[in-house]
Order: sequence, then structure tokens, then C-alpha cells
Amino acid sequence: MLDFLKKIKLTYTVYNFFHKKQLKHNLAAYKALGMKKRYFSSVSSKDFKGLKTRIESVNDDENIRQNIKSTHLFKRLNEEDQRSLLDFNSQGFATVKHYLSSDNVDKINEEIDLLLKENKVKPNGKNKIMFACNHSKILSATGNDAGLKELLSSLFGNNAILFQSINFFAGSEQHTHSDSIHMTTYPEGGLLAVWFALEDITIENGPLHYYPGSHKLPYYMNGDYQNEGNKWLLGDKSYTEYEKMIEEKIAQHQIKKQVFLAKKGDIFIWHANLFHGGEPHLNKAKTRKSMVFHYFREGDVCYHEITQRPALMNSLD
Repeated sequence: MLDFLKKIKLTYTVYNFFHKKQLKHNLAAYKALGMKKRYFSSVSSKDFKGLKTRIESVNDDENIRQNIKSTHLFKRLNEEDQRSLLDFNSQGFATVKHYLSSDNVDKINEEIDLLLKENKVKPNGKNKIMFACNHSKILSATGNDAGLKELLSSLFGNNAILFQSINFFAGSEQHTHSDSIHMTTYPEGGLLAVWFALEDITIENGPLHYYPGSHKLPYYMNGDYQNEGNKWLLGDKSYTEYEKMIEEKIAQHQIKKQVFLAKKGDIFIWHANLFHGGEPHLNKAKTRKSMVFHYFREGDVCYHEITQRPALMNSLD
């Protein structure tokens, strides 16, 4: 019965109705696009088919490179990190080594331990904590660092807004996916993720894997694996069907996987549509402490394609 209730769109609509403050951010974008939607309405990629985009999407490559070069963070980086950032638009990711000092990483890890001890956050499953930034000045300040947000905004061509944090104790071991099936925008591409290594990451404790250039492939949505559902119900395909489709696209386009063996304090920034996931966590005696922040581009419609729900946005600034 519970699984069936989760398929009914009205269930989410009723919940949304009582969260106007967290959902009203989409209303201006709906109006600009000529869409007659309420803040609590169901929304998915099929709602945007045939629309002429009135919100500017990402800038061209040269504009993005010039925007990146003008940021304060870029000017402080070494040549290797600068080159990685300038290649972001072609590769779909960038790395910055030693972004956080060892002392800052230790403070974040201590903060997570304290939040758990004081029952301010609870693990979601065995290996992660969702939205800890809502309960911590240290995490919120890290995600809202002015230099980092200036850099992310240069990649967006508009302001970057912190949406959520996820803290991991172990490797996610998540199958390859694009974040855009989970945290979706219109226009497409209005999401960025920044992943922080909170300890050294080796092949033993489940490093990130990713597919350079995969962000240039189409955005694969519910309709691409027959999971759109209808006016009343969500689609009935399992998430494994989506993962299978992504595996097929990787084989079809012959794109090659890389693994990020990070050092404590390194960060990895990725594009909304970059294919990525988690390698097996081979040594269970070891932790894999890490943290990821997700950011939406201001002015975009922000929603979740699989559940066809508008994204609940808290003020994290």
C-alpha cells in the first residue's frame, strides 16, 4: 500500500501545498516561460517540450573561460588547477587540489561527529547524512564561501544557490548516473556539484568514478526509459532500469571511465550531466569520509525528474 501511495501524484501535491515558502522560487520562472503552474504542481521534463526557452542557458565556451579567469579563487590557484577549471566546459569536471587545509577538514569531521552525538542529524541508511548544512554554521559557511560561489556562478553564468549537502562515512558504491535525473532544472544544466575529500581516498575505500565528456550527451529523462507515467500516477519503472539505460549509453558512445584518487582537502566539481558514481568500497575496515554540496542556478525551474516534484529550497545563505 505504501509503495502505491508513493506513485500517486496527488500525495505529493498535498504535501507541497503546505510548503509554499520552500517552493515559491519556481513561480517567476513559470511566469517567464508562459506556464500556468502553481507552486505545488507536479512538474517534469515533458512539461517543457515545445517551449521556447526564455531563460538564458550556459554561455559559450570562451565566455565561460573569461568569467572563470576573473574570479578571485582562480587567481590564487596554481597552473594545474587553473588549467583544470578552464577545461571544465569541454570535460564536464574540474579538480582543485588542497582546496581545504587539513585543519579545516578536521573541523568539518569534528562537526559531523558532534551533530551525530547531539542527535541534530541522523544517518540516512548506513553511510550518509542528508542536509547537515541546515544544522551547522561550519558546513553552511563552507558551502556558501564567497570565493567558491563566485567561481560556480561564473560556470553558471548566473548566481549559484546552495541546495543541499550530503556527508558520507563510506563509499557510496552508487551505480553510474547523471545528477539531472535526481536534481533537475529547466533550462537543462542548472546544477553543479562540489565534492570534498575529508580524508585520503584510495582504491580501497570507494573513490569516485566519472566519464570525461559525458556531460555533452543528451539529458536522459523519464521518457527515455518509458517512465513518465500519466496525469495521476508516476511511472512504474524501477531505478535499476534507469541505471541499465546509462550503462547502454556508455557502451554505445564508447566513453572511458576515470577514477579520482583524492587527497584530504581536494575538491572535485562536476557538471549537471556528467556521468559518475562510486567504486566498490573494498576495505570495509576503512572509512571514506567525504562531503558533497549541490547548487542550483538562480532563476531556473528546479525539480526532481523521477518523482516529478518541485525542489524544496531552504534558505542556506
